[in-house]
Amino acid sequence: MMTFGEYQKKSRETAIYPHQGSNIIYPLLGLCGETGEVAEKIKKVIRDQQNIINGKTRLLLKKELGDILWYLAQLATELRCSLDDIAITNIEKLQSRKDRGVLGGSGDQR
Repeated sequence: MMTFGEYQKKSRETAIYPHQGSNIIYPLLGLCGETGEVAEKIKKVIRDQQNIINGKTRLLLKKELGDILWYLAQLATELRCSLDDIAITNIEKLQSRKDRGVLGGSGDQR
């Protein structure tokens, strides 16, 4: 098993892009692009595979999700945030919303 922190550190060893260490735009654009690739693959599942994800498609999606994780880790690093802290903060936020009965709805501050 690997922690988010371990992943973040290890993935940074493969980060090669302009102005690394002070460039949030590059990993942000990569994150958006990879997310779009996942959406495209799911769209094709709906169109061509009757909404059934087979083993080959699952493997392709797994790889694309890995690319999303890589770009997320780089963006977090550029922002000087740890993925572990991001995960903890997110779970605390969601648990608070659950406890208050506001998981549904909209608005960042609910």
